[in-house]
Formats: sequence, structure tokens, C-alpha cells
Amino acid sequence: MNWQHAAAVFVGGGAGAVCRYLAASTVGGWLGPGYPWGTLAVNLAGCLAMGVLVGLFALAWTPGQGVRTFLTVGFLGGFTTFSAMTADVLLLSERGEGMAAVSYALASLLGCVFLAWAGMRLVRLVFS
Repeated sequence: MNWQHAAAVFVGGGAGAVCRYLAASTVGGWLGPGYPWGTLAVNLAGCLAMGVLVGLFALAWTPGQGVRTFLTVGFLGGFTTFSAMTADVLLLSERGEGMAAVSYALASLLGCVFLAWAGMRLVRLVFS
């Protein structure tokens, strides 16, 4: 394990989480509590940022692994809940594995929603 990279994830993740809270609260305050606008906004913004970073890393910018780790795993990982999955989908697509990219995206979205629902139901069964 590289402790410098772990520190980059720690610092970036904290900064990203604070930014997520501030951005989601601000957007939610503007648009109201009836729909999760804040979460949607940070996930969309974070995925756009991940795409920009992946493109920059591939074509125009070659920062060290610590900077890459800080920005992607750390900051964007803390800022969103979707950016890491998005990077994986993009990687599979770039490798020409379109079906794997689609199946992974669907499995991630549907599987996570289902398992969160199942966990909630389990707690209700135990504590009701």
C-alpha cells in the first residue's frame, strides 16, 4: 500500500464530501425539498468532472499518480456516489467492451438500489 496515495484519498475525500454537502444543500434550498435535486446536481457535475479528467489524463495532462488519486478517488469519490462507477464504465467502453460497460452500469444502478431497499426492509422486519 502506498501511504501517500492513501493520504491523498483521505484529504481529497474529505474535501469532496464537504463540497457535496454545500452544493447539495444550496441546490436543494433553491429548488425545494420535493425532489433530490441536490444529489442529482452533484452526481451529474461529478460525472462531468470525471469525464473531463479522464479525457485530460488520456490526451493532454499527465500528473503523477498521487494527483490523479487525489482528484478521482479522493475528491470526486467524496463529492459524488457515481463518479467511480462512471470511470469504470468509460474504461470498459474505451476498451471496446460496450456490452460489459452497459451491463456493469445497469448492475451497479439496479443492484445498489435493490440492495439498499433490501437492507431497509431487513431493518424494518427486525425492528417492527
